[in-house]
Amino acid sequence: MAQVPHRDAQWVRAAYEQFVGSAGSQEPTGIDPVVAASWRRSLRNGVDPDRPGSVTVAPSDELDDYRRRHPLAVAMPLVRDLVGGATGDDLVVAVSDDAGRLLWVEGRGPVRSTVDQVGFVEGAVWREESVGTNAPGTALATRRPVQVLGAEHYARPVQRLSCTAAPVHDASGGIVGAIDLTGGSAAGTHVALALVRATVAMVERELAARATAGGTDPAPWTRSAAVDAAPETLPDLRLLGVPTLRGRRLSLRHAEILLLLAEHPRGLTAEELAVLLHPGDLSLVTVRAEISRLRRVADAVLGAPLLAGSRPYRLARPLRTDVGVVREHLARGDVRAALAAYGECLLRRSVAPGVEQLREELTEEVRSAVHACADVAALERWTMRAEGADDHGAWVRLGELAEPGSPLALRVRARLGVLERRLG
Repeated sequence: MAQVPHRDAQWVRAAYEQFVGSAGSQEPTGIDPVVAASWRRSLRNGVDPDRPGSVTVAPSDELDDYRRRHPLAVAMPLVRDLVGGATGDDLVVAVSDDAGRLLWVEGRGPVRSTVDQVGFVEGAVWREESVGTNAPGTALATRRPVQVLGAEHYARPVQRLSCTAAPVHDASGGIVGAIDLTGGSAAGTHVALALVRATVAMVERELAARATAGGTDPAPWTRSAAVDAAPETLPDLRLLGVPTLRGRRLSLRHAEILLLLAEHPRGLTAEELAVLLHPGDLSLVTVRAEISRLRRVADAVLGAPLLAGSRPYRLARPLRTDVGVVREHLARGDVRAALAAYGECLLRRSVAPGVEQLREELTEEVRSAVHACADVAALERWTMRAEGADDHGAWVRLGELAEPGSPLALRVRARLGVLERRLG
């Protein structure tokens, strides 16, 4: 029989302290699986439970302009009507964009002061990678409604709060943000979850109706310069996990094409794309048809042409990718940040020859940087990944840096023993 997750505060607190105190070697038992998985991601991302990564607050004028052009701006009167009356003195309602940036945080009373103290303010970024397990960040990471109660938060300063959040989708199915209730115990109830779900459903219907009627945003939505410049902002094209373009999910083939064009800024002919996309024969007619479909998808998402020309095909403008973000961190020597940005392996389901080569190159770039660094936290994070679990060189390097006789040194010794027995 499946174990029912505990949400008793003392049980959760004990499980949390055991997990954090053991640096993840003691698996949390009896905890909501969504929360437990988020704790593991937070640990891998190097979030400090006592001092979570600093959030960036956009300048007020830039934030105001960004909010006016955001798709959820048109739905804020509806959000206030549905949720505003329920906030009272114990709840605030927050609405974020798809990158976890808080666009609106509204409420009053003591709880407003409490959330301000932990940096839960308009313009701040509350992604999992920055502050660990929290309802809006984890809802965006898992693409599902989430409740995080008290000590289920990964960052201790936030554990006096509870929160409930759910992602919001536009008419195309892409995630445009999240709606969240944060506060005291009332924010973690079944009533709060039902209210958030109902509000999201109404907002999504409103967005769909506007799209059908041809009235979308008050102005074309693109990220403001301040938001684009912030390192916490997600890139336009995500390939290290579920492939998305500005939050809209892409087919594997479209993601492959965009990756290849991003990596070849001078462009690729249909013949070159055919070779890079398929290990066998791929007809030029098929390539051109996919490009035509991709143009329609990308232009609808970005509001402007993304692909230019056909001889060769190329990007009309540079496209910021999460692969590029990883390389930027590596170029600065920030291995820990590179690992935080390096989600899953690059388009892991792809068997396209060009993608497989890029995947191997990126993995090797990260591995080489890890081997050369002296950052114990980065080395630990790498050895927790699938690519690093059997990386003998990384374990050797970690052993060189571990304090003799420490729990880490003993764990390294045990793992090296296993690997060396496998190698014979």
